[in-house]
Amino acid sequence: MNTLDHLIQEISRLPGLGRKSATRIAYAILSGDRADAERLSTLLGRLHDAIIRCSVCGSYTETDPCPVCTDSGRDRSTICVVEQPQDVAALEASHEFHGLYHVLGGVIAPIDGVGPGDLAIGSLLGRVRQDGIEEVIIATNPTVEGDTTALYVARQLEELGVRVTRLALGLPVGGDLEYADRLTLARSFRGRTSL
Repeated sequence: MNTLDHLIQEISRLPGLGRKSATRIAYAILSGDRADAERLSTLLGRLHDAIIRCSVCGSYTETDPCPVCTDSGRDRSTICVVEQPQDVAALEASHEFHGLYHVLGGVIAPIDGVGPGDLAIGSLLGRVRQDGIEEVIIATNPTVEGDTTALYVARQLEELGVRVTRLALGLPVGGDLEYADRLTLARSFRGRTSL
């Protein structure tokens, strides 16, 4: 196996990239400028040294605490709970939420050996107790594991007297009813709003 084959193999290990996409990426890097490839290599080499987890929310950051946690203009009475750091980036891109975040670091998945103790639920409860949080928005993915985690977190928060909400789920904008699955349609009906 030559160097190019090794590069393709390593790129194909990334989520969402198969061998065909990895091959296209590898050839694009090879046919591009050497300076571009070296810049990419340098960034990848420094990645784990430059990016850390925020000690407050668990999101990725270059400074600790992260810019969201230190932003005095944010609503400090609301925390949005997400599964992974990339979920924070997705929600921030919507420009709809102006509160704080808390990254669990995964979901409860007994089959994979992940229990509640493996997630950052304890630190969430500590933040709610200490920081005067009034609402916790649970934004886990609409999967069996995401729903299980949401229910577990909600039950843990019940005794703290905080309002617990869940992101609305339903049909995507521009989606067709005929292509929606039954669960999505059912959730859309339950989460309907007045016009």
